[in-house]
Amino acid sequence: MADGGRVIFYPGDAGLRTAVTAWQAWLSTERRASDHTAEAYGRDLSAFLTFLIGHLGNEPGLSDLVALGIADFRAFLAARTADGLSRASLARAMSTLRGFYRWLERDGHGANTAIRVMHSPKLPRSIPKALGVKEALEVLETCAESHVEPWQAARDAALATLLYGCGLRLGEALGLNRRDVPTGDVLLVTGKGRKQRYVPVLPIVVEAINAYLKLCPYLLAPGDPLFVGARGGRINPGVVQRQIRFVRALLQLPDTATPHALRHSFATHLLAGGGDLRTIQELLGHASLSTTQRYTSVDISKLPAVYRDAHPRARSHVHDK
Repeated sequence: MADGGRVIFYPGDAGLRTAVTAWQAWLSTERRASDHTAEAYGRDLSAFLTFLIGHLGNEPGLSDLVALGIADFRAFLAARTADGLSRASLARAMSTLRGFYRWLERDGHGANTAIRVMHSPKLPRSIPKALGVKEALEVLETCAESHVEPWQAARDAALATLLYGCGLRLGEALGLNRRDVPTGDVLLVTGKGRKQRYVPVLPIVVEAINAYLKLCPYLLAPGDPLFVGARGGRINPGVVQRQIRFVRALLQLPDTATPHALRHSFATHLLAGGGDLRTIQELLGHASLSTTQRYTSVDISKLPAVYRDAHPRARSHVHDK
């Protein structure tokens, strides 16, 4: 497996290397993992197998992997911590190993019970970083002016307007096809796990998409990607992220101003305007309300005003005066 032009090395005997090759094929065909995700998993597994050479005193084989105990996995985590890995990277490495071991068991290579009871490092609770209303609108305006090619400027403006206006993930927006352009006031979105949801679409979002389509030099068939690159293929997320970095530099915004920040801003501004968490959960496509609840910490300063405007006792107190 290549990693930025370099080949990832997997230590181990012939049987283990054959299993790793089959696992990689499974990631691509069955799991449909992106190249980026598959490479990240590959690096994690390579680091683990490299650690085992020194830990066991020999190149590992499948039987060695099956026989590992809790102390062995803890030693791996300790070694990676000493290498300076963050808790997030350690948690991902453990997730990779669990997935690999589950695949080994399903493929008939044996089961390891120790990996099942290993706990991943606890991650610090992160609060989404949202843009202010003024900043979000400036990003949309600047996207429309930051390309030499007018159609590409219109494309970026439409994409940013969609992310902020509908709260889509970048992958969800880039996964849209020409046939998905809304003709009414709702948009059908396919999210994580192929789960679909309907989100309301503001007229300004539809206008921005139509303005882009009028300028787009490619005649897009219903099954073609909606947002295309210079050569007419589906635009790469990296291109969008690079463009937002350029806009961020122009506006002197912090590094947290990313495409995903527009989604966070959508939710935060709805919450600040009195939107309820259950509705926002549905709009974002969150499986758990606890994920959506992280947004309550973002705009806590607005809660007194929401309370005064919405609570019956607060209103009656004002009327009594």
